[in-house]
Amino acid sequence: MGLIADVGDGPVAVDTALFIYFIEEHEAYLPLVEALFTEIAHSRLAAVTSAITLLEVLVVPYRAGDENLARRYEALLTRSRGLTLLDLSHDQLRAAAQLRGVRPQIRTPDALQLVAALAARCTALVTNDHRMPSLPNLPVLQLSDYLASR
Repeated sequence: MGLIADVGDGPVAVDTALFIYFIEEHEAYLPLVEALFTEIAHSRLAAVTSAITLLEVLVVPYRAGDENLARRYEALLTRSRGLTLLDLSHDQLRAAAQLRGVRPQIRTPDALQLVAALAARCTALVTNDHRMPSLPNLPVLQLSDYLASR
């Protein structure tokens, strides 16, 4: 099938890398993320990402002193139609800690993305982080798996 079909009816959780590929126009991944973000922008698919994404995408622009790039990322994450930036609640922080307690190989940012996706009842989480595990009721789709199917 393809990425859009595999996501299902949504909502879909979108991991940090996809926003970076989109804003920085990554040659290999841009067609895939553009197709996904087009579905989201046209309200054919709802999407969520956790607040950790905002933190992660802003580090490099701030380190480089690139305020314009930082503003572009923040606008994409906070003002895009069809995309919800999820604040992390106390309960979600606890759930992420519990997840890491039973699956210590999961890094803290990934645990936060996973619990936010579960809380939003996402049909899938799209990432390019091969360390991100699928969980019961939350398949993790690797963007790189879809390169050949374009």
